[in-house]
Parts: sequence; structure tokens; C-alpha cells
Amino acid sequence: MAQPHGHSVDEYLETIYFLAFPIGEYRPQRQGSPTLASRVAEMLGVSRASAGEMLKRLEAEGLVERGEQKEAILTPSGIERAERVVRKHRIIERFLTDFMGYTASESHVFADEMGDTFTDEMIERMYERLGRPDRCPHGWPVEPEVEQSENQGLLALAELEPGQRGEIVRLAEHDGDLLHWFYDEGYVPGSNVEMREAQPAAGQLKVVLADGERAIGEKAAQGLYVRVAA
Repeated sequence: MAQPHGHSVDEYLETIYFLAFPIGEYRPQRQGSPTLASRVAEMLGVSRASAGEMLKRLEAEGLVERGEQKEAILTPSGIERAERVVRKHRIIERFLTDFMGYTASESHVFADEMGDTFTDEMIERMYERLGRPDRCPHGWPVEPEVEQSENQGLLALAELEPGQRGEIVRLAEHDGDLLHWFYDEGYVPGSNVEMREAQPAAGQLKVVLADGERAIGEKAAQGLYVRVAA
């Protein structure tokens, strides 16, 4: 069966996984909130109709089901397959940066394109040759169960109170332009950051990074996951 706009089942599952599991990103549909199909369509750059069509297919194949509020959620088999896809993606990113010399931001784009290139056996060989890395270049644990347990100890930078400091642990990957911007501006895993001032009316924050005080938009700050300093 042809894929809507060239996106595979695995790409859809990876996108739904991102919406379902990172730090408070997924919430069951509420009155007036965007549907899962709308959010998936936005992230993959396809029409709402195409995303809805694929969600129906995933439901028919037992990978997605409808919750109490009719929202689409991954089934146990859908979660298992999505986690396998996510793990493969993160290992390929490490291969591209560690062996091929691509930048961390480039690795995400190419890993998306190469996801179907390697068999599971090839991925395991790659993982071993890489020295069994524990994280992708953007700070996400290679093993999804580690990611999910770690979520409880992280906050988005935008959630910090003025005066709070922390270490950037992960970068949101779903927006390629934003990911490039993080690296260009020095918002990288391992960097220390302090919240200086929130300016809700302007939709931006003032933070202190290594080279001094700077402004950052709230959208960008929502995509930086931080471990708050004790």
C-alpha cells in the first residue's frame, strides 16, 4: 500500500511516540485542543486528511486504539514497535556523528531518511561497534525505557522559575530548523543554564548561558529539557 506523502508506518509511529512519551508532551484530547491527527500532520508536514487516513490504518492493524475520550493512543504492540524504531533512529544518529563525521543536527535528518536501510541485525552490529552508546547526539537515551524513567527528573527550560539553574540534558528533535538553531546558539547537552526572567507578554524568556545573558523564545525553551540543580 502506498504511504501518504511518502511517510512510512514506522515514521508515523515514531511521531506518535514523541507526542506520547516525552516529558508531558502528550495529553488526551481536551475541548478545543488540537487532535492527535492534527499534531501528527504538523510534525510530518502532511495534510490532516493524510494523517487521519494513516491513523485509521494503524488502528486497523492493531497499533493504535481509541481511548475513553476517543483520542488515538498506541497499543502495547504499537508501543513495542515504536520503541524499536526510536532506538534504531538514535543508534543511526550516533553512527552518522561518530563514524561518518556529520554534525549532530545533520544526523537527525539523515537518520530519518535511512531508517529503513538497515535490518535489526545490522543495527545491533552498529550498536556494538559504537561501544554500546547510552545516548543519541541530542541527549536522548538510546533505550526508551531509560528515557521514560528519566523523564520524571527533567523539566522544560520554560518551566524553570527565575533564579533556578540546571543542566541541559536533551534537545527536542521534531523541528529540524529549531534543532539547528539550538546548536548554532550553544544550547547543547551538558550546558549549564539559569533562568533570569520570564516575559510572558512577549513570548520570550531571559536566561544566562555560558557567554552571558540572552533572550530565548518560549517555543524554543519548551524544547530544551533540563535537570534542575539541587
